[in-house]
Amino acid sequence: QVQLVESGGGMVQAGGSLRLSCAASASLFSINAMGWYRQAPGKQRELVATITSGGSTNYAGSVKGRFTISRDNAKDTVYLQMHSLKPEDTAVYYCNLSGTSVIAGDLEVWGEGTLVTVSS
Repeated sequence: QVQLVESGGGMVQAGGSLRLSCAASASLFSINAMGWYRQAPGKQRELVATITSGGSTNYAGSVKGRFTISRDNAKDTVYLQMHSLKPEDTAVYYCNLSGTSVIAGDLEVWGEGTLVTVSS
């Protein structure tokens, strides 16, 4: 079983910074990649950033240069450092994990989401 615990959301003024964390609790599970997605009101969920177990990263164009994803493999934790936040970054941010369970095979797990609100 895999569980994700997210933290770090909140309210910040435009131009400010926030750091999101997502810790995975997994047994008999090999993590391949972790990442962050977001969903703004009335919009579809979209990719923000992902990072593989080898450290390869991928970013949405809208956040490149402002957001940095990192990962602590020893702690099975992924971080999203967000700088120069804009009101359009306001959304619920979801942690995502993909990997392979010894019992169940390939799995994809989502966190419950953490709200980020950027005021103008």
